[in-house]
Amino acid sequence: MKKVVKFGGSSLASAEQFQKVGDIIRAEESRRYVVPSAPGKRFSADTKVTDMLYQCYGVAEGGKDFSAQLEAIKSRYNEIIEGLALELSLDKEFEVIKDNFVKKAGSDYAASRGEFLNGIIMANYLGYEFIDAADVICFDEEGRFDDVKTNDVLSAKLANTERAVIPGFYGAMPDGTIKTFSRGGSDLTGSIVAKAAKVDLYENWTDVSGFMIADPRIINNPKTIEAITYKELRELSYMGATVLHEDAIFPIRKEGIPINIRNTNAPEDNGTLIVEATCRHPKYTITGIAGKQGFASITIEKAMMNSEIGFCRKVLQVFEDNGISIEHMPSGIDTMTVFVHQSEFQENEQKVLAGIHQAVQPDNIELESDLSLIAIVGRGMRSKRGTSGRVFSALAHSHVNVKMIDQGSSELNIVVGVRNHDFENAIKALYDIFVTTRL
Repeated sequence: MKKVVKFGGSSLASAEQFQKVGDIIRAEESRRYVVPSAPGKRFSADTKVTDMLYQCYGVAEGGKDFSAQLEAIKSRYNEIIEGLALELSLDKEFEVIKDNFVKKAGSDYAASRGEFLNGIIMANYLGYEFIDAADVICFDEEGRFDDVKTNDVLSAKLANTERAVIPGFYGAMPDGTIKTFSRGGSDLTGSIVAKAAKVDLYENWTDVSGFMIADPRIINNPKTIEAITYKELRELSYMGATVLHEDAIFPIRKEGIPINIRNTNAPEDNGTLIVEATCRHPKYTITGIAGKQGFASITIEKAMMNSEIGFCRKVLQVFEDNGISIEHMPSGIDTMTVFVHQSEFQENEQKVLAGIHQAVQPDNIELESDLSLIAIVGRGMRSKRGTSGRVFSALAHSHVNVKMIDQGSSELNIVVGVRNHDFENAIKALYDIFVTTRL
């Protein structure tokens, strides 16, 4: 077996955390390729190294003395090196960084140094080869990730490399300019490496034991999802569930490589396995619950709407012309309702209403604000009768008024709309009926 292991910033925030990571990697021979993030927070009031680098570069870009800020960053790394008792100096690397800051190498370059330096330390600590991501993660001249070139270059490199550390988060354009992914991009790097190395499993180590069925800020100690499909994950991520960078699944999905979300601080936990498909029966009817607040609904009424060809298209065109994305669109015989992000809609509210009047001459338009959308997701719903009935029952019992319900044709999800003030009560009610009582 061959694995890629990626570790998040909290897993590498200190020498103590590094030692935990080292123990995890050495526990299995199969953990051959390591993708580290930059050091995260050591405690709640601490600052992530990436943020320190952004701040330092901002001072440098303004033409001011940034030596104090750079020294503070250097101190963070020296603390880790000393704690691990390594015979390693990053003085040369920091001199290069200083020179490039003076030359205004860019904020992407600045941010990437967190992973770069942590990668050097990790490689030294493990005795693995260090591969600079700038040499193997390729972006084109426009700054777009070049997946084909990257896979060719990286595959060739790893074919001759038994064990290696490849920093996450960044790569380089053809002229050598450093380019970063969006925040959380180390997850994506791990996925890219997993594809190129043709590994059997991609382990993503973080500070939680996998995906929770519901938000732990709402549900006290929610159950962990043991196995989840890519489709289920996509549904939950879209509704705000975040443990993994949402782009991270795409490089390996077609390769059939599963992802295992694990907890660095509790390596004995199995975590969550993310797979293309599975015959495993889910423990509960649902896989997860996730939701977002801050939506508005626009209900358009017109007699005989259903017989008017192009009615919906004309309405949606108004939203498109105003740069507003549509979340959901339930409809009836004489009504259609459009759910949108309230913040987006408010900026062009009157333009949209005028546009709808001009486009379809409705009998009436009603607006509602301060709404939430909650997704109940699970492959187990396909084989369980009465799931939507239990949703209604749970919400009614908790005195939550349902403003909208929409079930996808895949039978993989049910989306309900509620008022913002009912958001948490709704999630608690749904968790209770599907998990606590195991219906």
